[in-house]
Amino acid sequence: MYPEAPAVSPEISKSRKRSKYQRWILAIGAFKLLQALLFILLGIGALRLLHADLPAMTEHFIVDIMRFNPEGHFVKVVLDRVELIDPHRLRQISVVIFGIAALDTIEGVGLMMEKAWAEYVTLILTASFLPWELFELARRVTAVKLGLTAINIAVLLYLVFYVKMRMRERQERLENGE
Repeated sequence: MYPEAPAVSPEISKSRKRSKYQRWILAIGAFKLLQALLFILLGIGALRLLHADLPAMTEHFIVDIMRFNPEGHFVKVVLDRVELIDPHRLRQISVVIFGIAALDTIEGVGLMMEKAWAEYVTLILTASFLPWELFELARRVTAVKLGLTAINIAVLLYLVFYVKMRMRERQERLENGE
């Protein structure tokens, strides 16, 4: 009654598999761009604090808004640390934040444009930051640190798998003379 569906050729089946894998690469690229946006906003926030009275702002936030005991140990430790941040240190912090945002932007744009170099850059950068993340996680486990570290490990493992798969495909094409 209905016409029979044509058989799917191996090339089409292979391209469908690649598109499934490519969607994950695009998702990683979108995640990197979102991360870059958050770092840009954080960097702008750090620059806006350059000429502010950081200790007074911090004390207002901790005591008046968060309702911590002003005589407590936690408040004193935080205020002592905040007093160490001078405008020069704040500029240094913002430069590092914008540098990380630039790296995330490069990774994200490259992955969204489906560039092979971006896969390698993302693989190398994700792997290079992982020891620091694990060290921070070992110092103090929090849900946010655990979640971000888990995401980065998953991204790293997926990129290793994906890059190996792409290398095999390129090698097969070279052997077949394509």
